Amino acid sequence: MIRNIQTVIPGIATSDGAGVKLRRSLGGQQQVRLDPFLMLDEFSSNDPNDYVAGFPPHPHRGFETVTYMLEGHMLHEDHLGNQGHLKTGGVQWMTAGRGIIHSEMPQQVSGAMRGFQLWINLPAKEKMKPAGYQDIQEENIPKVSLEDGTYVKVIAGTYRDDNQTITGPIQGISTAPVFLDVHLPSNTDFEYPLAKELNAFVYIYEGALEIGSPLKAAPKQAAIVLDEGDQLKAKAGADGARFIVLAALPLHEPIVQYGPFVMNTRAEIEQAIDDYQNNRFAVS
Repeated sequence: MIRNIQTVIPGIATSDGAGVKLRRSLGGQQQVRLDPFLMLDEFSSNDPNDYVAGFPPHPHRGFETVTYMLEGHMLHEDHLGNQGHLKTGGVQWMTAGRGIIHSEMPQQVSGAMRGFQLWINLPAKEKMKPAGYQDIQEENIPKVSLEDGTYVKVIAGTYRDDNQTITGPIQGISTAPVFLDVHLPSNTDFEYPLAKELNAFVYIYEGALEIGSPLKAAPKQAAIVLDEGDQLKAKAGADGARFIVLAALPLHEPIVQYGPFVMNTRAEIEQAIDDYQNNRFAVS
């Protein structure tokens, strides 16, 4: 069954960190989520005034953050002594778990800074596990190039066609996430199997795309939530399309969020605030 467009969640212009300008679709309001996805931000600017102040030290607990750099260079540092460089084409997959205090600061004062940050919820049983992260450079992310000019980066999940099976570097996560970056040439069709148990959405960041059966035009810079089914079908417009595909198993658990803390009960949020204020995040 082909998945059609169920809901469109437009990206809303806002700012975060020390004033970084971005567009927030999922998570623009706390109830506008797609289990287990909590938030999606797109940042894209050639003006350093929009991004140079970055994201100074701030805490997280109870979920995972995924930063995908289309262009630019950011430095990650955290209270555990970890440091990593997020460069063009690379990904950082960070599990905040029981708590992490980190910063993400631009390492450039000119040029383009483009990319996404995604928040994915953790199941209750994993919310207090130790924090950790993976830095995955561009050269370590598998790519698929098809004869029709289609290009797919496989960050998480698996891509299969008649000739090959490509598995992304992110494995072993309980929500079984899929994260693809797809580039389609002009008027090219794209199909991808999405297991029916996964919640899924598409975000178009360049060009034009139609989705579903029958095909229906989808807006850019919005989270395009897909309905039930087991197949994504899309077609690029005359100028081609670039978009990300995100899917994962829903958790079906209560969510209580207070800023950068996402837990299951109010008491757990109060504990997170108390732990942070009393420097108990400082222990790995």
